[in-house]
Amino acid sequence: MAGVPLKTGQSVSFSRTVSESDVYLFAGITGDFAPNHVDETYMAKTPYKRRIAHGALLIGYSSRCSTMINDLAAKPEDGAVSVSLGYDRIRFLKPVFFGDTMTLTYTIVSADDEKRRTRAEIKISNQNGELVAVADHIMKWVV
Repeated sequence: MAGVPLKTGQSVSFSRTVSESDVYLFAGITGDFAPNHVDETYMAKTPYKRRIAHGALLIGYSSRCSTMINDLAAKPEDGAVSVSLGYDRIRFLKPVFFGDTMTLTYTIVSADDEKRRTRAEIKISNQNGELVAVADHIMKWVV
């Protein structure tokens, strides 16, 4: 395999409803039991009025998109695998509440054959079409 098996403009997306169990399982895995995620009484006294999902949980959902794009590109017979080099320019623009349905769109914005890297733009919108988070993701393609 020469270079990377993806081209600029390729895109995948999926939707997921943020459940209470998602948030509590994530809190248990990370140890982040901040009251804004798990204490409804506390949050009722804030401008948000209810609990919000962890921003890092949204980045976890983004990992699903990188797996989906990888499934489009990598064939077992190629012997290639992609690995994440990280997420850049992560911004949480609006709160995400329990029961919100997120649609994540992952679009390749550059493909560097020499370095065997791709950069993708991630956009996360809620059920009202409001952009709630954005990030860039860098993958390296290993042969």
